[in-house]
Amino acid sequence: MALRKRLLLAGGLLLSVIVFSMAGYRVLGGDSVGFLQALYMAVITLAGVGYAEVVDTSHNPALRVFNIGVVLIGVAITVYVFSVIAAFLVEVEKTKPFWRRAMQKRINQTRDHYIVCGLGDTGRHVVHELHKTGTPHVVIELVEENIKRAQELHPETFSDLLYVIGDATEEEQLEKAGVERAKGIIAALPHDKDNLVITVVIRQRFPQIRIVARSADEKFSDRMLRAGAQSTVSPSRIGGLRLASEVIRPHVVGFLDLMLREQSQTLRVDQIDIAGPPWAGLPLARLNLQSGYNLLVLAAKSADTPKLWVNPPDSLVVRPGTAIIVMGDVKDVQRARQEASGTSAASAS
Repeated sequence: MALRKRLLLAGGLLLSVIVFSMAGYRVLGGDSVGFLQALYMAVITLAGVGYAEVVDTSHNPALRVFNIGVVLIGVAITVYVFSVIAAFLVEVEKTKPFWRRAMQKRINQTRDHYIVCGLGDTGRHVVHELHKTGTPHVVIELVEENIKRAQELHPETFSDLLYVIGDATEEEQLEKAGVERAKGIIAALPHDKDNLVITVVIRQRFPQIRIVARSADEKFSDRMLRAGAQSTVSPSRIGGLRLASEVIRPHVVGFLDLMLREQSQTLRVDQIDIAGPPWAGLPLARLNLQSGYNLLVLAAKSADTPKLWVNPPDSLVVRPGTAIIVMGDVKDVQRARQEASGTSAASAS
């Protein structure tokens, strides 16, 4: 930027004048003027602070003329430096709205993403997992300092974070985060009442969006479910179950962690969502998930029933909204997803 070059130029000029002034005081002042005296004299003269002279100019006309020149140059350089600094600060302030507009433009181009409401202790873990799995997401956070702190502590996760500064319970902020294009909402605010408000607001306007809400109190969990949340998560309850499982079945917990969260592990437990043709209406046997994609079918969940089919029969007909839970290589899962949505055929053509 031109202003940064001017700022460097101003600093260079100021340093050059100080060095030049020191040299002049030492040469014209004679052997009695040492390095520190010359530096002190140069600084107080250029700064115009009015301290007593340490180099006597009363009996040296050449030194007095030189001192006048240093004062004039010092005033000019000081005015220039402060003008450049002021212009630089103004430009920095001007770039903030531009930077925000650029981020908002990126958010506007994001589709099928998840909106994370709140970047507290829970929200940070949510974003970390979404980032690891490559899932597009946008954060709404009221306190910008929380964003900066997360970026400082975990730059690998939060440096390129898309976020909106504002109250997640307000429709305006949800719209800025692209709620009409979002695939799901994660209400992770610290207060249950706020998460309940988000659930009500989203469900009224966007009945198709999946809502998962954090709930510390069971009574609020029931209210959130009645208000339209598909699922609620209690951090204390999950933590307690995890602690118990680590004692009772540690190897099972380790296996599930490896399947669900280990980034370097290619064998994962995942799900394939059936939205429509070409797989909707076909029995599991016709999908050839094991022979064609090397995927092991663990369970299936239909959209119109809470029942989870564990080790479902081959005759089970999958319909729109069915989720097939499988275990296999990540690439094979992606290939099956593309086939299920019909995108592989479209890309091939």
